[in-house]
Amino acid sequence: MSSATPSEALSRGELRRSDLEIAGGVLDVERLRADFPILARRIGEAPLCYLDNAATTQKPRAVLAAMQRFYEESYGSVARGVHQLSAEATQAYEAARARVGVFLGAASPDEIVFVRGTTEAANLVAASFARPRLVPGDEILVTELEHHSNLVPWQRVCEERGASLAVVPVDDRGEVDPDAFSQRLGPRTKLAAFAHVSNALGTVLPVAKLVRRAHDAGVPVFVDGAQAAPHLAVDVVALGCDFFAFSGHKVYGPTGIGALYGRRELLAAMPPWQSGGGMIRNVTFERTTYDDPPRRFEAGTPAAAEAIGLAAALDYVEQLGWPAIERHEAGLVEATVAGLEAIVGLRLIGRPRERAGVVSFVLDGIHAHDLGTVLDHHGVAVRAGHHCAQPLMQRYGVPATVRASFGLYNTREEVAALLRAIAAAQAIFGGVAPGGRGGGNGQGGT
Repeated sequence: MSSATPSEALSRGELRRSDLEIAGGVLDVERLRADFPILARRIGEAPLCYLDNAATTQKPRAVLAAMQRFYEESYGSVARGVHQLSAEATQAYEAARARVGVFLGAASPDEIVFVRGTTEAANLVAASFARPRLVPGDEILVTELEHHSNLVPWQRVCEERGASLAVVPVDDRGEVDPDAFSQRLGPRTKLAAFAHVSNALGTVLPVAKLVRRAHDAGVPVFVDGAQAAPHLAVDVVALGCDFFAFSGHKVYGPTGIGALYGRRELLAAMPPWQSGGGMIRNVTFERTTYDDPPRRFEAGTPAAAEAIGLAAALDYVEQLGWPAIERHEAGLVEATVAGLEAIVGLRLIGRPRERAGVVSFVLDGIHAHDLGTVLDHHGVAVRAGHHCAQPLMQRYGVPATVRASFGLYNTREEVAALLRAIAAAQAIFGGVAPGGRGGGNGQGGT
C-alpha cells in the first residue's frame, strides 16, 4: 500500500480488505491515549476514568481533524451540484461508504446504507423488509438479551400486522443456546433479530451458528452489531447474515451516523421507508420513481461530515490491529472480573464464557444509581440503569446494574481506580439496608 490513509486509498480504488487485516502486537495505550483530548480531563480532584464505552466512545484527534478539514476545505451539498465543492463532498461521502463496506467485509459499497445509527437501521428493516412480509399469525424471533432498539421496532411492526414476537431465553450465564434458538424457529418465523454482543452483559453470541440455523429454516437474519463493531473484526460474508447494523459513535466516530449492511438482492426488493430529495429518479404529480439502493434509503441531505468522521474512526481503529485490541480489552475484563469477585456483597450479573468489553454487577446495600454517583465523585464514569434492556433485567431479578465498559484507551490503572471507588462507596453506605434507597426508575441508556 502507499502512504495514503485507508480512506484516501479507497477513493483511488487501491484498498482491499486484506490490506487492513493487520496482525497487531501490543497496544501502546499510553501513546494512543494522547490521541483522545478528553481523557486529559479531571472530574473534581480526580482524573477522568471513562468506563462508559458501551454507551458511547470518545473521539481521537484524527476524527475531529477529518471533520474540521471537510468543513473548512470541501464542504458542499452531496450529489446536488456540478460545482467543485459538491463534487469533492460527493467523492468524500462515497469514499466513506466504501470504507464502511471494507470494514464490514461487504461485497460492494452498494450494500451499505448510511443511517443515523443502529436504531434507525432496525426501524428501516422493520418498515421496508418485515412489514410487507408479515401476515397475521407470523412471528419475529428475538432473544431475551436484546437492547430495546432491537425489540421495539419489531414489536411495533408485529402489532401493525397481527404478528407477534417469539423470544429465545438466555441461561444464567447470559448465553443463548443455539439448540434453544433452533427450537423457537418455526414455519411462521419471518425474521430473526439478535445482537452480536449484548450491551448489558458483554455476551458474544455465536452469530454464524445462529445464522446457519435460521437459514436452514428459511429465515432471514438481522444482526444488531452496535456493540460488536468497537471490539471485534466483523465480516458479514463469513457471518452469513442478511442485515448487519452498527453506530458510528460506539466505534470512536461521531454521533448521528451509522450503517446498515444489507444483501444486494434484498435491498433491491425493498421499498423506500422515507421519501424526499436525494432518493428519487423522477417525480411527476402522477408518480415517482426511486433510485437504486443504497440511495433509495437515504432521503434528504446526508450527514456527509459525520460519514467522513466515521471513515476516519475506522481508519484509526483498524490500523491498530484487531488482535491487539481484543487482547488488550480481554485483559481489562479479566482483571475487572477478578477484582469484583473479591468484593464481599458484590454480585456479577451474567458470566458469559465469551465476553466483549462489558462487566455488569450489583452491590448489596447500594442502589445502582447511588453507586454510580459515588463512582463519579471519584472520577469513574460508568453506566447505572437498565441499559435499555429491561426484559433482561427482569430475567435476573434486578431493576438496574452498574456497568463498566471498556475501550482501547482504558488501562489497568483505571480498573484499580474503579475498585477503589467501589470500596469508598461501601464505606459510605455501610449501614444501608439491602436495596439502598430503592428508589429511581431504573433508567439508563445504551
